[in-house]
Amino acid sequence: MSLFDLTGKLAVVTGARRGIGSAMAVALAQAGADVIGVSMSLEHDPEVGRLVTAAGRSFEGRRCDLADRAAVLGLGAELADRAPDILVNNAGTIRRQPAAEHALDLWDEVIGVNLSSQFALTQAVARPMLERGSGKIVFTASLLSFQGGINVPGYTASKSGIAGLTRALANEWAPRGVNVNAIAPGYIATDNTRALRDDPERSRSLLERIPAGRWGRPSDLAGATVFLCSAASDYVDGVVLPVDGGWLGR
Repeated sequence: MSLFDLTGKLAVVTGARRGIGSAMAVALAQAGADVIGVSMSLEHDPEVGRLVTAAGRSFEGRRCDLADRAAVLGLGAELADRAPDILVNNAGTIRRQPAAEHALDLWDEVIGVNLSSQFALTQAVARPMLERGSGKIVFTASLLSFQGGINVPGYTASKSGIAGLTRALANEWAPRGVNVNAIAPGYIATDNTRALRDDPERSRSLLERIPAGRWGRPSDLAGATVFLCSAASDYVDGVVLPVDGGWLGR
């Protein structure tokens, strides 16, 4: 089990306030890591912070609007000074609108938050990792890194971009001791999928295709997160790992 031990490590998790990001942060803390949680709307005493400290690790919260380039660059500089061992790029947004009517400002917002800000933040945090020759970077991809989706062209483009970015960074940074990988969650019961779950016909059609027969829970991402952030994945680079109840195998 020492392969999965993160004692003494410092992890940054974006989108950590709730849902998948919160579950990832707590899983890393339970494996021994201290956590810096980032969110646009992180309250003074967030639930994720209480869960991290209950696991015996320290928690620091940072507010950042990932649609604000200046704010992202400022956060990146601050985090680079802390030289974290782990960066989990989980924050993201989704806008649903048919492609023919999809507003360009919504497209720009989704690409900016889900892809451009991720690259800018990763650039900054990776520099001290590359200097010391070690580090773990994990992106949150999506099933739509593999598929096209419906009514979410910006989201699909951004998550397909994340898959490509994961491979591109792995090609450059694996020789320098930094592992870059991604997790592609399946249909997880979070705010992002509420519109699907609230549509009886759409929800039923999705569940019929998932071999596991249920919507995923944020906690289902815990094991994959710890694996990709630990020594257990030292020879794993450029992988987009589905955690989807078997969806892509159907």
